[in-house]
Amino acid sequence: MIKRQQIKDLLKSTDFNTEVTVMGWVRTFRNNQFIALNDGSCMGNIQVVVDFNNTDENLLKRITTGAAIKATGTLVESLGKGQSVEIKATAVEILGDSDPEKFPLQPKKHSLEFLREIAHLRFRTNTFNAVFKVRHALSFAIHQFYNERGFVYMHTPVITASDAEGAGEMFKVTTLDFDKTPRTDDGKVDFSEDFFGRATNLTVSGQLEGELAAMAFGKIYTFGPTFRAENSNTTRHLAEFWMIEPEVAFADLENNMELAEDMMKYVISYAKENCKEELEFLNNRLLEEEKQKPQNERSELSLLEKLDFCLANDFQRLTYTEAIDILKASKPNQKKQFKYLIDNWGADLQSEHERYLVEKHFKRPVILTDYPKDIKSFYMRLNDDNKTVAAMDILFPGIGEMIGGSQREERMDVLKQRMDEMGVPQEELWWYLDTRRFGSAPHAGFGLGFERLVLFVTGMTNIRDVIAFPRFPKSAEF
Repeated sequence: MIKRQQIKDLLKSTDFNTEVTVMGWVRTFRNNQFIALNDGSCMGNIQVVVDFNNTDENLLKRITTGAAIKATGTLVESLGKGQSVEIKATAVEILGDSDPEKFPLQPKKHSLEFLREIAHLRFRTNTFNAVFKVRHALSFAIHQFYNERGFVYMHTPVITASDAEGAGEMFKVTTLDFDKTPRTDDGKVDFSEDFFGRATNLTVSGQLEGELAAMAFGKIYTFGPTFRAENSNTTRHLAEFWMIEPEVAFADLENNMELAEDMMKYVISYAKENCKEELEFLNNRLLEEEKQKPQNERSELSLLEKLDFCLANDFQRLTYTEAIDILKASKPNQKKQFKYLIDNWGADLQSEHERYLVEKHFKRPVILTDYPKDIKSFYMRLNDDNKTVAAMDILFPGIGEMIGGSQREERMDVLKQRMDEMGVPQEELWWYLDTRRFGSAPHAGFGLGFERLVLFVTGMTNIRDVIAFPRFPKSAEF
């Protein structure tokens, strides 16, 4: 059996003059004597001191950056600066060689663009060690939050025949031979001969299936992969990403807003409490990056201040109509500084508008409600004015929209009318309509794009840097 100690535990230890064994990857090897070793348990390295006079020269040559080694020795108090302990090695074993001429991660600063090209190795850097430790903590906190509140975790299907968003930007799933595609008499693809006997796609949302479960369990949530075949190469879009989607029976828009705000504060607090070292590192990294920018482009808040900003303030609530009035009268709109000028009610708000409301006008997270029905989905509950729906978007600094949700339309006649208006075929969603036929009840839910949450909490600026292996147009590497 392999026995070893974790570096994170040894760095805090005062149990000196005891024999320890560590295994990890060499970050640096100086003067044929000092190994900086990291095992992934923390961001810090432990120094392993080699007695080079009594170590085989061929072994010393194999201690290179990236190599995996096993070191046994005595834990001693360090006399050098920057560490409190070190290991005086009595034996070093090479577990895996690393050719220093070919290993792409050298002991220097690498650009994030370069690291994306070697995403299979970027986990070994401090930046990505921190990012993915925070991602793990946020994921765990999501499950803990809902578990504590009695929600049931549902696994909704990845392969679906429905388009929940009605946008049509979906990846098709098929086993048909593209060279011999079966056709119907009118020349269309004959999906009856496909694996599922009908056209199917990768899901864009688990919401519709989540609603079915909420009508039995009362409170459910999903947390799974979703897919969008949107040809977008921005820093905010991915073709494959993860979504958290709670659905709650006997809940209205007000309940929905309270649940979303509580969840956001809970998971951010959890990350702050459990990822102090990582967030401190990412905060300092961001401060260094900000120094390179012109003064007018620098953020007013550091990363840690931004997180505190969201925890300390109640989220500002206002209607879409009130937001439009604020934006129309705003200085950037009046001076034509917005890329998309606001000149009429009914406009779909862009990220620049959302960020203005959060960062400049209210200086706190914002929940916008009651959007025009024409720019929202068919399943959102129609308000009494017949112009707006009981929708909500939660806006965060630096990001814009973080959460989108609504009270769902529980009235059969209104839902059918909305589906007809928006070209959503009723016969394909007969099972969804059944929940309005048999024991319909007010209910509400929302969707949180998990990568956007990780983006916010880590302070990274490109969404491709907060998911292990990003999928985007023309790229499905690794």
